[in-house]
Amino acid sequence: MRACGFSKTWTERPSHCYAAWAALAAGLLLAGCPAPAQSQRLEEAFPKLFFNRPVDLQDPSDGSGRLFVVEQAGVIRVFRNDPGVDSSGVFLDLRDQVDDAGNEEGLLGLAFHPDFASNGWFYVNYTAAGPDRTVIARYSLDPQDPGRADPASAAEILSFEQPFSNHNGGQLAFGLDGYLYIAVGDGGSGGDPLGHAQNRATLLGSLLRIDVDSPAGGRLYGIPSDNPYAGNIQGWREEIFAYGLRNPWRFSFDPPTGRLWAADVGQNAYEEIDLIVAGGNYGWNLMEGDHCYLQPDCDRAGLIPPVWEYGHAQGRSVTGGYVVRDGSPLSGAYVYADFVSGRIWALRLEGEGGPGRELLLESGLNISAFGRDAAGRLFLCAFDGRIYRLR
Repeated sequence: MRACGFSKTWTERPSHCYAAWAALAAGLLLAGCPAPAQSQRLEEAFPKLFFNRPVDLQDPSDGSGRLFVVEQAGVIRVFRNDPGVDSSGVFLDLRDQVDDAGNEEGLLGLAFHPDFASNGWFYVNYTAAGPDRTVIARYSLDPQDPGRADPASAAEILSFEQPFSNHNGGQLAFGLDGYLYIAVGDGGSGGDPLGHAQNRATLLGSLLRIDVDSPAGGRLYGIPSDNPYAGNIQGWREEIFAYGLRNPWRFSFDPPTGRLWAADVGQNAYEEIDLIVAGGNYGWNLMEGDHCYLQPDCDRAGLIPPVWEYGHAQGRSVTGGYVVRDGSPLSGAYVYADFVSGRIWALRLEGEGGPGRELLLESGLNISAFGRDAAGRLFLCAFDGRIYRLR
């Protein structure tokens, strides 16, 4: 059928024009029509640079004018944030520690401590072997060379076993509250066969939140007192902030609104975008997107539906992005992509110039991640080895 001047299928609609719970929780409501299409194009942000499977781009917010790109095999590269830059340096090489044998394994995330300019601390998320596990580790700068990390400074903050080689999540980010948030997939295989995402006694299938500045209990981190399961007596992991996630590959914060956006990669039918709240259960594997999984009906009580979903006619692996806040016409929109189809969209919420979703362009690229610099400019990492900007 036709609606608002574009072809609108069941799987393109905002999940639950009936998504009342999420609307109340986030203080917003989606409507069904996208904003008018805009002319967009991609340009190479650093045309003289090439990266091997870039999966993350971070600005340290230290006033240095540098950017850092994570290569999946285990290398972090650093370079000047200048379109004319012609070389990048190796900031940290972890290839001898990282297991990237599987397509979703490797060095997957990087986050700089909010006080990085003074303490030199940063954190990485990678998969390791023997046993197969996820490792969250802290490193610091080389005291002899502030342009490089000190490999000997490694301090393992947290690790947990991975039963399969896929669905490792990978994102790390500090929230506005100063706590470190960690995206964790359900442990892999297909359909969450071990039931991790609905089991709060495991870290898998969750978004974690820890205090790296207040070690406690013999660990190098503490549990924030307002974590939803802090002090529980049911045996649930106190690190969990939200759960019921399948593979939240990328999430991001929007400081002006305080919202936490997460894009959760779907199983075989739907990709979803969520607004994460403390203690939220996002439904996997009872539901995929806003649909019951493997059964015609299911108990939706207590489950938070996505604010948007799309079917696999549109793409097959959502890559979460950021809300744009750079003063451009896209300001206020959440820009995201699909790794398989290469499509890039902008999703607008009520009060942010919307509501609705628009297709910005068909890139033809495998877009693995987004990043922002200190000025709020948005970058895209692609598996052709290039970093792009939307114009």
